[in-house]
Amino acid sequence: MNFVIIVIPSRMKKIIFAFFLFFTFLSSNYSQVQSPSEFLPNYGKQITHYHQVEAYFKQLTEQSTFIKKQKYGQTNEQRDLNVYFISTPENLAHLEQIRTNNLAAIGMSSQKTQTTGDKVIVWLSFNVHGNEFAGTESAMTVAYELVNPSNVTTKEWLKNTIVILDPCINPDGYSRYGNWLREISGKNTHPGLTDREHMEVWPGGRYNHYIFDLNRDWAWQTQTETQQRIALYNQWMPQVHTDVHEMGYNSPYFFPPSAEPLHEFIEKYQRDFHTLLGKNISAKFDKENWMYNTRERYDLFYPSYGDTYPTYNGAVGMTLEQGGIGAGREITMSNGTNLTIKDRLTHHATTVLTVVETAASQSEQLLKGFRSFMTDFRKNTKGKYATYVMKSNPKLDQMTQLLQKNGIEYSYADAKQNAFGYDYQTQKEHPFAIEPNDLIIKVDQPRAVMTQVLLEPNQKLNDSLSYDITAWTLPLAYGVKGYAVKNSIGIKTKSAIAIPEVNVPATVYAFHIPWNNRTSAQVLSQLHQNNIKVRSAMKEAIFGSTTIAPGSLIVTKGDNPKIVDFEKTVSAIIKIKSDYTVITTGFSANSKDLGGENFVLLPAPKIILFSGKGVGSTEFGSVWFYLDQILGYPVSIVDVDKFKRIKLHEYNTLILADGYYDFTEAEQKELSEWVKNGGKIIAMNGALSLFEGKEGFALNSYASDDEKVKAEKDAADLELKARFLDYGNEERRAISASIPGAIIENILDKSHPMAFGLGDTYFSLKTDDRHYSLLKNASNVVYVPKNFKSYGFVGHEIKKKLNETVSFAVDSKGDGKLIYMVDNPLFRCFWENGILLFSNALFLVN
Repeated sequence: MNFVIIVIPSRMKKIIFAFFLFFTFLSSNYSQVQSPSEFLPNYGKQITHYHQVEAYFKQLTEQSTFIKKQKYGQTNEQRDLNVYFISTPENLAHLEQIRTNNLAAIGMSSQKTQTTGDKVIVWLSFNVHGNEFAGTESAMTVAYELVNPSNVTTKEWLKNTIVILDPCINPDGYSRYGNWLREISGKNTHPGLTDREHMEVWPGGRYNHYIFDLNRDWAWQTQTETQQRIALYNQWMPQVHTDVHEMGYNSPYFFPPSAEPLHEFIEKYQRDFHTLLGKNISAKFDKENWMYNTRERYDLFYPSYGDTYPTYNGAVGMTLEQGGIGAGREITMSNGTNLTIKDRLTHHATTVLTVVETAASQSEQLLKGFRSFMTDFRKNTKGKYATYVMKSNPKLDQMTQLLQKNGIEYSYADAKQNAFGYDYQTQKEHPFAIEPNDLIIKVDQPRAVMTQVLLEPNQKLNDSLSYDITAWTLPLAYGVKGYAVKNSIGIKTKSAIAIPEVNVPATVYAFHIPWNNRTSAQVLSQLHQNNIKVRSAMKEAIFGSTTIAPGSLIVTKGDNPKIVDFEKTVSAIIKIKSDYTVITTGFSANSKDLGGENFVLLPAPKIILFSGKGVGSTEFGSVWFYLDQILGYPVSIVDVDKFKRIKLHEYNTLILADGYYDFTEAEQKELSEWVKNGGKIIAMNGALSLFEGKEGFALNSYASDDEKVKAEKDAADLELKARFLDYGNEERRAISASIPGAIIENILDKSHPMAFGLGDTYFSLKTDDRHYSLLKNASNVVYVPKNFKSYGFVGHEIKKKLNETVSFAVDSKGDGKLIYMVDNPLFRCFWENGILLFSNALFLVN
């Protein structure tokens, strides 16, 4: 036997030993990375608590060098909001360089280094709807497979890819649903439908703390979760964004391509990626015999979704939908097969990993398309207009806040200039004057497309079968006069408006607070809560150089003799309203003295708001959020089935959000008597059915018996004609009588307190076909005129019926008031002029 002796130099020995130690460390390190099934004993069988989800990701970040955590905020219930960056250790070490390079390539950063090379950024969002919990369950599998040391394939993807994974956008809703499901779960599953496991209780886990649908809030950013997430999103600007959902449990899986309508601004590279992705995912689903569909229902139009918002910011945005809502832990589907949590999370994980795989393989095309989208359309506008001008108005305070949240640049005119543009309110082009302090928004900016999507007067809808509202025109939403101009306006501008500080003298007769935006209502809220007496002007009044418009608030020293240091106390409260003024005398120049009938004392509302079964969840949520967060005003919330426990005489205001209220005859009588004795009911949408056609109430669908007979005859004629219609076009025919969400012109009775501060015309966001004839013996404060103007899709049948119908009315009964709100002015709390209208109803109508 021969032996070969190899002599290794001492320097080489050290290198080999170092490599041995390195690989031993890696092996030891990676061997501790546990899969979700290893870490969580009931994974795939029961919903995972949110703290367990966080614990699982904690062990991943501790045991793997391929993942890094960043907390980006907290929910209303103080749960952490986290994202996890997943890539190679080298890429994670240069995250900040990669981020700034990405922004520099699209003109959003001046910092740029070339050391890291281009990386495609893929953002994965899970569980925006809390009860669609298979999303968060799948997020753990996705993260594991990306860092799993034995998965060589995913490591290749990560070489040129940064994955930003948000395992749960809505921890509060997820926890609400999870706690409920855990509490009602037994040892065995109940696949049959007749079990409480499949009967989620009100308000459900879909929504966040304030019962808002976070998937409709991306652009409006009314909710704290959205605000914090979008702030981080805008720091990264990914090329791909995946929004992971669930839908009804009988539905097959949905993945791109998306359905029509597709917004006309969506680019070819975004559509091409959708098509390629659809083919890649379908190949994997075909192999497993999993059912799926594409190009159905889920369109790309409304800008505030988790797929459209990224799309309008240059990414390839997409929705992924797995059947599962209402399934609980396991359910028998209509085809006889059982659907489990394991099935649902596996389908999601397979799809999401395919997204990452496809993005990694298409990184060059994605980066090229994204950069072109974000740079080429600055000067070569995709839309019709290059500049948007909003006339100076206190309501612009809220509009500019929205622009800031979305990273949209703006300035203010610092000179006068004539221009020619499209008037949003008249829908005509004509000359107008730009004056100092008018808001100027130019399309020539990094977020050119998003700017146009939010501000274009008429969004092109290439298919009327839309999944959501079809119009959101910002000047109309904010109640400001606006113009869209085709050319870029060269005018001297400034970055801000100088607001002079109010000089409060040692002795003040009264403070004047204009009633012209949400801040006015916030001030009144604080004045009431500090027991300060407040008056409101019914008509215009003039005091020296101060003109007081109807609705404006007056706080006099004479009404508040017990307030110590009146001037300092009141000015401290109202200083958030920068346009307040001081009045030194109660003697007016036009016979409207402060002590006269023109200035009425405002009672402080004592509010009760019904919640619970039968009340629309999100509609209740919008009222609650308005009172609690926007106004900061106290409200008693009571489940409607506890009506008998309420002492109505302790309240003067009752809010009935949209819903179906099953009051007994005795309860309805009690409410009616309470109103007669001075109570106020604000009834919204479906709640109006409590009063429609009832004796003693003005609300009616028809102005006369003859009108009712004609309507019934017309309906009968349509039924006869329908006998000859084909089945295939039934869905499209149905939309002729629908209005999924459009903007409708309304006439205002400007003399009524409910119209104060709204402007010359009110544009209402109408989201259903509910309509009522103009009321008799009541105040039709806001109503739709004949041949009204509109934005968005309105079915031709319903359009005819909306002529001369009421939108907001006040019905006086004894000493009290019934306020009918046919439309919801607080819809998603982004319709700013609607927020002011509701404030009028709450505070000024008495």
